[in-house]
Amino acid sequence: MTQTKQIVEANELVKTYGGTNVVDGVSFSVGEGEIFGILGPNGAGKTTTLEMLEALRPIDGGQATIDGIDVAKQPKKIKHIIGIQLQATSFYDKLNLREQLKMFASLYGTRVNADKLLEKVQLIDKAKSYVEQLSGGQKQRFAIASTLVNTPKVLFLDEPTTGLDPQARRNMWDLIKQIRSEGMTIILTTHYMDEAEVLCDRLAIMDNGKILTTDTPHNLIEALLARGFKKKQVVEQANLEDVFIDLTGKAIRD
Repeated sequence: MTQTKQIVEANELVKTYGGTNVVDGVSFSVGEGEIFGILGPNGAGKTTTLEMLEALRPIDGGQATIDGIDVAKQPKKIKHIIGIQLQATSFYDKLNLREQLKMFASLYGTRVNADKLLEKVQLIDKAKSYVEQLSGGQKQRFAIASTLVNTPKVLFLDEPTTGLDPQARRNMWDLIKQIRSEGMTIILTTHYMDEAEVLCDRLAIMDNGKILTTDTPHNLIEALLARGFKKKQVVEQANLEDVFIDLTGKAIRD
């Protein structure tokens, strides 16, 4: 069987603030075309780890490579082959969505079919609108579109569905899976365990700057059960979110 190429390699990454390692020897690899999740409580070091991989924050120790390029030594090359969706993204007030995508592409020295990207994220009817006129879900989808203007090899998503309603959240899941189906590698952080279970091929669980374990969601659950874990309540086949979606529909409401 052909082994999947490891497109992202993190080896003993360290980030220090005030004498404390907020990222403390983090190592993992991500296969090409994989959705890899990083989970952990607030302050675990998830975002800082991503920012080092994205060449947005200096690496104090260890090494990281993306597609064979050393992140610390060649940050400009890294920024040309990745896409980044931050927790909070700022856009220009006086440019409509179509104009903004063309402007973002020009920063990479390339051109983009803005309408095709807007269609991908179901915003083609908003092409002449301004970001301030968009709903929360629409803004998140446009943020994803803006990360794709340079056709990145690796897409970083930092809590992509925080604050979205159930319909917008599940439609964002569909969009992420669609992007991965086109061959892109995705690394995401999330606080939602159901989101990680649905989306991630593998995930790392972080706390206090360290990775506690890395595996597939299925294997992590099986390992917990093998240790004798049992829920104290009956697990239902559906939950309240499923009821909400069933009654109100899954379609995006903009």
